[in-house]
Amino acid sequence: MSPQSGKHRVAVIPGDGIGKEVIPQAVQTIQATGAPVEFTEFDWGADRYLRDGTTVPPDGFAMLGRDYDAILVGAFGDPRVKTNIHAKEILLGMRFKMDLYANVRPVRLFDAGLCPLKGVEPKDIDFVVLRENTEGVYTDAGGVFKQGTADEIATQEDINTRKGVERLIRAGFEYAVASGRKRVTMADKSNAMRHAHELWHRVFFHVAREYPAIEAVHLYVDALCFQLVRDPSQFDVIVTCNLFGDIVTDLGAALQGGLGMAASANIHPAVRGCCAEEHSARRVGLFEPVHGSAPPLAGRDQANPFAAILTVGLLLAHLGWPEERDRLEAVVGRAVAAKRCTPDVGGNLGTRAAGDWVLGELGREFG
Repeated sequence: MSPQSGKHRVAVIPGDGIGKEVIPQAVQTIQATGAPVEFTEFDWGADRYLRDGTTVPPDGFAMLGRDYDAILVGAFGDPRVKTNIHAKEILLGMRFKMDLYANVRPVRLFDAGLCPLKGVEPKDIDFVVLRENTEGVYTDAGGVFKQGTADEIATQEDINTRKGVERLIRAGFEYAVASGRKRVTMADKSNAMRHAHELWHRVFFHVAREYPAIEAVHLYVDALCFQLVRDPSQFDVIVTCNLFGDIVTDLGAALQGGLGMAASANIHPAVRGCCAEEHSARRVGLFEPVHGSAPPLAGRDQANPFAAILTVGLLLAHLGWPEERDRLEAVVGRAVAAKRCTPDVGGNLGTRAAGDWVLGELGREFG
């Protein structure tokens, strides 16, 4: 929080592609709520990288953690950068180097017409996935030997620590307690990955004993995917590893109407009983719609802004205003029901018009 203004400070990084179109809608939405927030925009992205080779300035991550209460990012990825190195260093860098170990992805259906499953109503799809965000196969541990030859060998190591697994699982149970949910499901592949995922299986049931009021359910990840399609209503909170979480959350996005409706938070929840001394200080959170940069849509006023708007609901809740998250979810629900939205979710509006409709609704509510 800025000591001069008494406002929460939010770093804004629109990034690439449609991020530059949806993030302005998200910022206007925060302003329309009246929340005491001040913004600083950073030009990190493909344009900056192509201009001067910068992905993240030398002190960039330290500065964000020190000077800001939250980070709002759009999307990264540009066909002009073939290696996508800037996206990796910016986005994965923030997750890993700032230790934002929990990727939180709410999956909520706002309108039955958005779901590809027959006979499913909004009450049937309302769960949250907590994906481990700093370990697993995304640590870039591994290598290539004899590249380009018939004898080429490629390895990718799956890194799982007791600390990393336990704190993510605890965060899932704590989330269930705080939100009044009754079941935590953990997905692994311990029947095939007997070293790495036996750790997940063992720690899950060890931690579950401390939360007797919460039902603890284990599913292999393939069975989880099957059950998400067969009966998504059985899920409250899902916890899983980095790779499986990446896959399962996209399946969840399909259930709620597509990536244009998918919000996310990358946070460092304080959890009891696990590395408590490391969790004493509040950490900055990273908030991003998860639809990617979508180059074919960039500059065409076609991108769905609702994922970004729902994402700022998570951001505002993180800063202490959960009622604003609930308000924004309700407004987005009304927009979808009234077809005041982009074509991917049944409307005929462009990005700016859909965002303006939300602003108009907020304006009427605040009078």
